[in-house]
Amino acid sequence: MTRAIFAVPGVVVGAFLSLAAASPAAAEDFSVVNSADRFVSLVNGRELRRLGIRLNVTPEGQIIGRAFGAPVTGDWTWQGGYFCRDLFWNGDDLGYNCQLVQESGDTLRFTSDQGAGMSADLTLQ
Repeated sequence: MTRAIFAVPGVVVGAFLSLAAASPAAAEDFSVVNSADRFVSLVNGRELRRLGIRLNVTPEGQIIGRAFGAPVTGDWTWQGGYFCRDLFWNGDDLGYNCQLVQESGDTLRFTSDQGAGMSADLTLQ
């Protein structure tokens, strides 16, 4: 696996973490999440999931969970229309990245580098 985004070890955990399975984002049926209020309304009280990954993103700006058996921690803010996070996976600093967030039903797509990088889809449960 390589590190890329919310790209997971380093887009899901690192898109959030960085997955080799991450791919360039396609626009099909996804709409941009434009505000922190909308983002919080989507994630509040729900878990973000993808194979091997379970994350909670709190309204207070914390990221807590597990990915591939290791702890995930971090902080997030909403800046200029992007989800900006500082993330750690198993103690490794995955760095700071601002990501475009899109929604489609119960799926959130996080695309690193303000929408120019790799993407990862996570399911809200």
